[in-house]
Amino acid sequence: MRFGMNRRQFLSSALAAGAALGSGLWARPARAQAPGPNDKLNVACIGVQNRAAANVAGVASENIVALCDIDENYLASAAEQYPGAATYYDFRRLLDDADSIDAVVVSTPDHVHAPASLWAMELGKHVYCEKPLTHNVFEARRMALTAAEYGVATQMGTQIHATDNYRRVVEIVRSGVIGDITEVQVWVNKAWGGGELPTETPPVPEHIHWDAWLGPAPERPYHPVYLPGNWRRWWDFGGGTLGDMACHVMDLPFWALGLRHPRTVEADGPPVHPETCPLGMQVTYIFDGVDDNPPCRLVWSDGDRVPAEINGVPVPGMGVMFLGSKGMLFADYGRWELHPVHIFEGYEPPEPTIPSSIGHYQEWIRACKEGTPTTCNFDYSGALTEAVLLGNVAYRVGEKLQWDADTLTVSNVPGAEEYIGRVYREGWLPPAQPAYEPGEHASIARRRANVA
Repeated sequence: MRFGMNRRQFLSSALAAGAALGSGLWARPARAQAPGPNDKLNVACIGVQNRAAANVAGVASENIVALCDIDENYLASAAEQYPGAATYYDFRRLLDDADSIDAVVVSTPDHVHAPASLWAMELGKHVYCEKPLTHNVFEARRMALTAAEYGVATQMGTQIHATDNYRRVVEIVRSGVIGDITEVQVWVNKAWGGGELPTETPPVPEHIHWDAWLGPAPERPYHPVYLPGNWRRWWDFGGGTLGDMACHVMDLPFWALGLRHPRTVEADGPPVHPETCPLGMQVTYIFDGVDDNPPCRLVWSDGDRVPAEINGVPVPGMGVMFLGSKGMLFADYGRWELHPVHIFEGYEPPEPTIPSSIGHYQEWIRACKEGTPTTCNFDYSGALTEAVLLGNVAYRVGEKLQWDADTLTVSNVPGAEEYIGRVYREGWLPPAQPAYEPGEHASIARRRANVA
């Protein structure tokens, strides 16, 4: 959306983009002729090793035509597996050569998710992006709105969403067997946090393109403490355990209860470190009721704040507990249980109503070709990511947030805007995107208001 557009014009534009997607077309075709259902997509992959390698493999049924990674060793290894692909270390150069590319898979550290994805969508490319969708709240809203504006097929990498277990849990919750659900406990005992800013400045290894790895983040000297995975501990690059895992685990109550934007968010944890995330924290979200559901309190716990039991039920290291007026429902990635067990003995779940997924990657591939829907598109996953990352905002400001989702503002804590978005380093802001300016993002949000 350009700043000259008013809300009505934007809504009209976004709805037209959505209609184009629904008919199997997109606003800016990547090729002279869009690929048909039996054609293979030309896919570019930004990030090729570690978690990224699984995403590349997930779309390997298509034509892998371009590979990008800041680590030349990783890039060389991937190029051996996909010898026909062009190689790049800077995603901007890849997108400069994107005329023949239909779709892009983004599997970088969190702080590069949004700029790479937004840049690709502005070129009319379909985008699959790893979770969390973005590094900050403002980026998540921009991702959702840009996807609608350009009418591209999108999917966030919450692969568990495609499993039958999650579908059955959603059906059980909605059946009303545990009554009105007013609280959900969500937890993961991982601990991505801790550490101090390095004081040494070792040379950058020859195979690492450090400036490209930093991308939009503030400049700092290279140090091996950040790579390959410990960047998750650092505020400039990741969001700790909450950023790493909440989009997977909070996805289930979001889906089952139709949640979207919290009304209030507060967090508790150790004293805030200016550089690194905490080793454990707890976040409490209050959501207004959706449809016939009552208001809901959702509590996230991670690291050393994970409870040993909930209402007398011992819990494992990761899971979700729905607390209803008639009982409780526990679920993790692969199973579910009703509690108290003796009350629900012999319980038979309702007949399935949510069809099995054709596969998380296949959903997106088919959407790129046919315009069919995806279950974790950037509208759904953008709202989920916004809520998740607000937990880190509440923790860092140390106060309960009164959240206005329409304007992306915290009405009671002026200093919170520092953590809602970030100012990008020069050269890393996608061409059609507004720069984030603390104190001015509310007016930007109004002009780019949520389509919903």
